[in-house]
Amino acid sequence: MSEQFFLSLQQNIKLMIWAPILSSIFRIIFMIIYNPYPTWKGRWKSALGSLRYGFWWGMDFDAYVFLLPLVLVTLPALWFEGYHQIEDSIRLVGLTMYSCVLYAAFAGKMIFYKHFHDTYNYMVHYGNHAEKRNLIDVFFNQDRGILVILGLIPIAVISWFMGGFFLSLPSIPYPNIEGTWPTVAWNIGLVAASVLGFYWFRYGGTLSHDDKPEWDTIPTVVKEDIFFARATVPDLCALETVFKHPLRDEYTASPEDIDDAIYRIVPNEYKDSWQDLHTPLHAFKRVASGPRIDKPQHIFFIVGESIPQWSLDEPYKDLNICPGLWDFKDNPHTVQVPNFLPAGNVSRPSIVSLLSGVYDAGMEINEREAFWHEPLPTSLAAQMKRLGYDTIYWYGGNASYGNFNHFGKAQGFDRVESASVFCGPDAPKTWVGVYDHVFLENITEQIKGLDHPTFHFIYTTSNHGPYKMEDSLLDYDPEKVMPNLGDDLKSNKKRNKELATYRYSDKAIFNFVNAMKEAFPDSLFVVTGDHSNLFGSLNNTSLIQRDYTLRDTFCTVGLLQHPAFTKDVITVPIGTHMSLMPTIIETIAPKGFEYYSIVPSLFEEQPDILVTPYQWITPHTMGDVHMDYGESNTPTYKPVEPIRPIDNHADDARDWTLLTMWLINNEKTLFLKNR
Repeated sequence: MSEQFFLSLQQNIKLMIWAPILSSIFRIIFMIIYNPYPTWKGRWKSALGSLRYGFWWGMDFDAYVFLLPLVLVTLPALWFEGYHQIEDSIRLVGLTMYSCVLYAAFAGKMIFYKHFHDTYNYMVHYGNHAEKRNLIDVFFNQDRGILVILGLIPIAVISWFMGGFFLSLPSIPYPNIEGTWPTVAWNIGLVAASVLGFYWFRYGGTLSHDDKPEWDTIPTVVKEDIFFARATVPDLCALETVFKHPLRDEYTASPEDIDDAIYRIVPNEYKDSWQDLHTPLHAFKRVASGPRIDKPQHIFFIVGESIPQWSLDEPYKDLNICPGLWDFKDNPHTVQVPNFLPAGNVSRPSIVSLLSGVYDAGMEINEREAFWHEPLPTSLAAQMKRLGYDTIYWYGGNASYGNFNHFGKAQGFDRVESASVFCGPDAPKTWVGVYDHVFLENITEQIKGLDHPTFHFIYTTSNHGPYKMEDSLLDYDPEKVMPNLGDDLKSNKKRNKELATYRYSDKAIFNFVNAMKEAFPDSLFVVTGDHSNLFGSLNNTSLIQRDYTLRDTFCTVGLLQHPAFTKDVITVPIGTHMSLMPTIIETIAPKGFEYYSIVPSLFEEQPDILVTPYQWITPHTMGDVHMDYGESNTPTYKPVEPIRPIDNHADDARDWTLLTMWLINNEKTLFLKNR
């Protein structure tokens, strides 16, 4: 029995060899495919450090390839001879299954990184509430899901044979030990060594849990390089971190913590009295200084799906993918905020925030029934109604998704219109919504029949994966669209499908804008995107030979146009989605009109730093509140170096989230009809 244990233990050790090798292979594949650099010269220390540290960090899971066979195979086989005869077969089955799990996590990470330019993070949880059919459609049509699934076959076969190869390696013969007590001591020593060895590997080459590898302890030479730092994170460890935090800590914040946060963000005159108000939002009362234009018949607030700021930056101009947006921006009556943050990293938090006037911060207040009955004081549409406007939310999809039919009306929209309904059941559409040109041409005719001042919130959908609109409809020839760019950009069919869809959407939006300007020349237009989009890895091409910047990854556009505007009407360099509502009110409201907004209008001097629940920005730098570095937000062809040390303003971001948490915690008393 002692000899059997000794030899079986060695088989478990051999078995453990393959998992970290496979993980390293996956890490190298990730580095090669998403490599943002034209050369790794001068970066080899970062690359090798990533592989070394990733190996030890991955042992947090890989070490169980030794422990589980020890417990489930080696020990039971000491007592059951038949089980002992099939030990290696059971080991191979277990190793193959684990290898498939590693592959699935890796494949998911590759897809996630393509969409969000990051390894697994908190946005994984958004999948729980997304449209499942759309997710499936994106997976199979945009992300080549069939090939991903079929990839399990070669991984399983290779892992089976590699496991067999390592198990066939020679073992150390059992030493000649005589006597009962020496044998007992030897076996106790083997068990102790096995336990210590397991923890030594699992804790990254130490025996201290506090010294386990983690993000904060990535070697400096690696962490200074953001790409290789991301490559270091093991896929299963990243997923473990995400799923260990299904609820943000704001949900468990104490009333005292929330009160302290609100104290820090309310205006000074309300710091000692905001708790006497029915809602802390009443502390953000503002008084309009007087109209800057004659009251227009129509106001168009256009949110285009996935409109990134980088598409209006000079380095990307030759792509020629949004000529309508460029013409709109260059119009002498258009003002632009050049550094503009969305209210969310994905669509719903941005839209909910724009409608409600508070940061949704991923809390999904649109899904909470208490918020379906009356508007918040900061609501965009409700305050436009007070200025004499009818209000319509025009959505290119189905507003019942996310309960925007209820939430939109509660926030002050007289009508919430779904293109999937008013365009008819035969209208061409994706899972997300009706094709933009069909949607916008339809509402063009409807709007022309309106004879009352109307505020329109218009949200398009076509510029969204899966990118499978008909090529004939896209009418996109890379040779004609981007004649001055390299063949690597023109020949990539997948990338050009995404760029073509953006160009199609741009054309549809600004055909609509031009039609409305012709029908209603006095209109006020606001154009933004719900968030940025990276469109098929444009970095590390002949156009841009660098990694994506934070500006590329996060910033959307902030544009306003009216015939009475000049370029110097608004000159502030930074803003956020939340800046748009007070700017519209300050543009048209009579002097003395009282309204509520958590941030000042763009006509006013902005704070030195603007913070959302996700990012922060100054006139010169910006950063993600979850990261420990910042970057210049100046558009450039050149690589952008991370700025450290820096304040990531995570506490300020949390304060804004806790304001929303206060509303959720008090929803039963906050929304009381006839109070």
